[in-house]
Amino acid sequence: MATVRTANPAATVGLNKGANQQLRELMMPAGQQSGVLATVQQPSVPQKGTGIPKSSGGIKFGDDWKKCLELPPKDNRLKTSDVTSTKGNEFEDYCLKRELLMGIFEMGWEKPSPIQEESIPIALSGRDILARAKNGTGKSGAYLIPLLERIDLKKDHIQAMVMVPTRELALQVSQISIQLSKHLGGVKVMATTGGTNLRDDIMRLDEIVHVVIATPGRILDLIRKGVAKVDKLTMMVMDEADKLLSQDFVSLIEDVISFFPKDRQILLYSATFPISVQTFMSKNLRKPYEINLMEELTLKGITQFYAYVTERQKVHCLNTLFSRLQINQSIIFCNSTQRVELLAKKISQLGYSCFYIHAKMMQEYRNRVFHDFRNGLCRNLVCTDLFTRGIDIQAVNVVINFDFPKSAETYLHRIGRSGRFGHLGLAINLITSEDRYNLKNIEDQLVTEIKPIPGSIDKSLYVAEFHSVDPEDGGGDKNRDSGAA
Repeated sequence: MATVRTANPAATVGLNKGANQQLRELMMPAGQQSGVLATVQQPSVPQKGTGIPKSSGGIKFGDDWKKCLELPPKDNRLKTSDVTSTKGNEFEDYCLKRELLMGIFEMGWEKPSPIQEESIPIALSGRDILARAKNGTGKSGAYLIPLLERIDLKKDHIQAMVMVPTRELALQVSQISIQLSKHLGGVKVMATTGGTNLRDDIMRLDEIVHVVIATPGRILDLIRKGVAKVDKLTMMVMDEADKLLSQDFVSLIEDVISFFPKDRQILLYSATFPISVQTFMSKNLRKPYEINLMEELTLKGITQFYAYVTERQKVHCLNTLFSRLQINQSIIFCNSTQRVELLAKKISQLGYSCFYIHAKMMQEYRNRVFHDFRNGLCRNLVCTDLFTRGIDIQAVNVVINFDFPKSAETYLHRIGRSGRFGHLGLAINLITSEDRYNLKNIEDQLVTEIKPIPGSIDKSLYVAEFHSVDPEDGGGDKNRDSGAA
């Protein structure tokens, strides 16, 4: 029954009539959407007004190339020491190609974060890496910058691969790769995941591809078919490595690696690592450089509260939160796909805009919901744990666990969807009597405090305009850990 509902484009959202019509129009098959692949085509020309040609040929020696950049608006929100506690390095310190630096600055990345400072020079040296860092502190940039720097455009084969556990994360990483490399003059990036047309992937691999962003099952299929040739690959990254080394994926990962050359470089990044990573590391990594920036597990900028309710009170409590909180965008987690759909319907009946997403939806609708939520077409998203891994939507300032998770690891990844890159956010947990032992266990394991929800929540804990920094005073107290739970 759930499958029938999700096959209907109008049912992928719980919006008012106008918003639903807008989403249906965006879903029209005008030949522009072909799974993930349509989203990740390399831009052929720069945006109007950049003044920068596709390659560096138009930039002459002595030109002030930074004046030609089309920079995004400066982010003056306060940042916590999760991203500001650095050694003071600049991206220029790493001897990167000028064209790559252009892409970095046009992303709005001004200075490297702690994980980027630790990781980029080591990755550029060719050494294997095992890195732990908090959610939302710049892990994608930590591996994509050295990966793109080392691409040799004179070679027309696959040189690097990024493995991720979900299709949404593959789409996100490929988009970041394309943005970073847009001035490099022809780096070809491809995303390939399950749930999309295999023939499209085969045709795309018949052309030049330098970087592949992939989920394990699909890339293994393409390798075994002899379509994806990885015998000359030099770098492999595993993002959300703990998930990729779980029982769901580890045998697929081992099979994929068996096709790589012996002198390849492997980089592992995650916020958490299970004991099983030791077995994988001893077998496949060569004297890896270990980075651990996890002195504490939870992000400093996320304030955590719980509300003690019965199951029947949950929707009423959610309605109260919507009316009292200043939500920019929120992600609401449920523990099953059925409850996701039911809750999304309830929220829309209450009069609030709402999308939903889960693994049983058709891939084209998952892509569209993900894309539209990122672009701010809807304020609230209800989802399963499909959305806990690596998804970076800067506008999300509130995460609500409608159903409390069973494990500390899941909890950590869920609340990490807010408070991205050192900003502030709010995590609210609806706790029933059955959850109270889980709550205590998770607090103990994460060495954090989840407080009872107060009658009024201070907006400076999670609303951007209440904790922005005045650019005139040189950034103010950037290292203050405001709103720490």
